Amino acid sequence: MTNSPQPTLDHPDLPRVKAALSDIRFQATEFRGTTTLIAPVDRVHDVLRFLRDDPDCSYEFLSDVTAVDYLDYVVKTPARFGVVWNILSQSNNRRLTVKTWIDPTIDTEGIVEDPGLFVDSVCDIWAGAEWMEREVFDMFGIRFRNHPDLRRILLWKDYPAHPLRKDYPLRGRGEREFYPVLDRDAR
Repeated sequence: MTNSPQPTLDHPDLPRVKAALSDIRFQATEFRGTTTLIAPVDRVHDVLRFLRDDPDCSYEFLSDVTAVDYLDYVVKTPARFGVVWNILSQSNNRRLTVKTWIDPTIDTEGIVEDPGLFVDSVCDIWAGAEWMEREVFDMFGIRFRNHPDLRRILLWKDYPAHPLRKDYPLRGRGEREFYPVLDRDAR
């Protein structure tokens, strides 16, 4: 059995970020050619602004903002939720994923404002983040500080839950009980 070489994180922007923001403790991973930079929640906004504004990095395009619920995940994670930004430097032809971890501080489902589920909005960095952050809020209940219009985008205002959370029941909560069951012969 031969030892395979350890993968190296050779993304050209990682040393730049580490040098410019030396007071931040970063983690980085690479999987199938995608590099992910993990930053603390209180500094992720600074990291994203640096990646956009630094002329050597120049990540001028935010392609996605999303979240992942790691409840009952097979591998131990630092927190329940990961908030993920996929960014692109068109001038350098490079992609980077930036992630931060957040954890609920209260055990509740619904529209309760959990102080642990707040992340700074990046609408001031990329204006196109507005709708993507609203979707993350709607589906996961993660709130974005300083968002210009944080309200539900897919579900109605008083909907009592966040459907992409892993503890949301597969059949929903009251969505289908009042509809008649139709078979193939029904007219």
